[in-house]
Amino acid sequence: MQRQGSIGGSAAIRVRVTGGVLLVAHLALVAWLMLRPLDVPWVMPPNLRPLAGIRADLALGWPGAARPLGEGLALLAPLGVLLPLAHGRLAVSPLASLLRTAAAGALVSLGIALLQTGVPGRVVDVDSLLLNTAGVVLAHLAVVPAGRAWLRRRDAREPGAAGTAVTVQEELSQGRTPTIPRVGIAP
Repeated sequence: MQRQGSIGGSAAIRVRVTGGVLLVAHLALVAWLMLRPLDVPWVMPPNLRPLAGIRADLALGWPGAARPLGEGLALLAPLGVLLPLAHGRLAVSPLASLLRTAAAGALVSLGIALLQTGVPGRVVDVDSLLLNTAGVVLAHLAVVPAGRAWLRRRDAREPGAAGTAVTVQEELSQGRTPTIPRVGIAP
């Protein structure tokens, strides 16, 4: 039997379960933050022009723009690490992993934006979708390639490492496989 580039054995299960639990917890927190109704006296119109909100934030100057831009980048950034962690593969194309993670981040951000249309006080902002996706991509690029390289180096030092062929002992036979006699078909 040969492993297909995943982290081997019970460690793989622990890593995937931990990644899945952290992913669900983070998405629950994001849903709670972004889908709560706001009690505001007035609501801004939806922003459907890309980069218009970012330009307006930058017009305030760097100190004024840092908070809204940082919030937009940081909201879904943990997905850039948690999605590959929940997937649990070590031997994967870095570009394919980045594209999958970016697409998943964009879809989660789009889903939140669409759900916000039914929440009082919340409006759609296309710039939040762009910032959220950029945050996912930046977190992925900052952590995942280095983490996978470290895990591959660590596994290469251990005997029976992931990615190597693992033999299955077939000497432990348990006897003949029982057979069921065929039943004839009635005329």
